Amino acid sequence: MRRVPTDQNEPDEEPSDARKGRRKGLAYQGASEAVFAIPVATGIGYWLDGRFGTSPYLLILGAALGFAAFVTRLLRLGKQLQALGDGDD
Repeated sequence: MRRVPTDQNEPDEEPSDARKGRRKGLAYQGASEAVFAIPVATGIGYWLDGRFGTSPYLLILGAALGFAAFVTRLLRLGKQLQALGDGDD
């Protein structure tokens, strides 16, 4: 959310320290989401295998979906960090 400047002479960009903090927070959040995607999806596949007796098909499907979510989240994270980094210099 952009902040509304109270002084007309004040620059509209946020300070460099705030931008760095935002990038770090976003990086930690995205990395943890990406890392937890694989075990959660694999666990759901394991549970469904036990429930329906389809071992190991749903486990493998869950692992594949978790890995796809992992890669997708990392790609989105890279784009977000790149967009925040464009204002540096």
